Amino acid sequence: MPLVETMTSKERVMNALAGLPVDRTPVANPTNVSTVELMDLVDAPFPDACRDSELAARLAATGYTELGFDAVAPYFTIIQESSALGCEMQWEGKDNWPTVRMYNPIWKGIEDINIPHGFLNHRDNVAITDSIKLLKEEFGNEVAIIGKTMGPWTLAYHVFGVERFLLMTVDDPDMVKRCLDKMKEISVLFGEAQIEAGADVLTFPDHATGDLVSGAYYKEFLLELHQEMAGRFNVPLILHICGKTLDRLDYIAQTGMDCFHFDSRNDPQEAMDIAAGRIRLVGNLNNPELLYSKGPKEVREAVYKCLDAGVDLIAPECAIPLATKLENLIEIPNAVRAWFEKNQ
Repeated sequence: MPLVETMTSKERVMNALAGLPVDRTPVANPTNVSTVELMDLVDAPFPDACRDSELAARLAATGYTELGFDAVAPYFTIIQESSALGCEMQWEGKDNWPTVRMYNPIWKGIEDINIPHGFLNHRDNVAITDSIKLLKEEFGNEVAIIGKTMGPWTLAYHVFGVERFLLMTVDDPDMVKRCLDKMKEISVLFGEAQIEAGADVLTFPDHATGDLVSGAYYKEFLLELHQEMAGRFNVPLILHICGKTLDRLDYIAQTGMDCFHFDSRNDPQEAMDIAAGRIRLVGNLNNPELLYSKGPKEVREAVYKCLDAGVDLIAPECAIPLATKLENLIEIPNAVRAWFEKNQ
């Protein structure tokens, strides 16, 4: 029986994030779905599309117009705030992600933490806020617009350097907590600017990944901070942490955040069982071994596995490889519709 869709994409996303009924599970990547092929299609290549609001909006819109996703997200990287803070950047070319040169950190300790004058007016932050305004003008309430503001743990990697920051957590954990408490205001400032520009949802990447730190670390350093963040914004908040996170998912479910974007290294049924309705889940289609390397048949199987487990929103696990084939991305919403036609 053909699926009859009765909601707009924005309504579908917002209802799913609130735990309310939907006509079908939404497809919405909280990070982004930019690819070189899409860049070429709309003449909005990296790195320019990361630094120019019109190009960013044009590229982000393809997630809805070309791929059929239910949300658009114009913040493609994880480095805009870090650039505005003064970090040394490596902008790369069209087929590579811009990065922070973390081997050359700008801060050494808590005394160095400051928000520069004109932070929100820095070119790389304005590119995001103005692109959100452009997307709002183009789509109104038709599609959900997802902004993104880096959490203080992620920012700490950039400004202190990963190795130095992790050593700080061992040598002086109380000082690290004070650092995170100060740096969270950067997250709030940029997040609120995106909401004012028209963002319907915020992704909050804070990469306390299982690849680097334990679940006990998450509880000690971030649980209370994330609980506070859940109350600081007036839009739904999606926490994003890469890697294995089942060992901290019970804590994450206690944050009060609306949703958690989880990695393919976590079984969707196990994740849903731990979440137990306390937080919605979005994910968790593998990027390198599935979306980049396989075909639509395998993509459909992975989508079905997530839907069978009851995952609330379907998405790639993180920002997709820039050479990902469009047919695999287009298959994601097609597979969702096919599953609902089969199971309604």
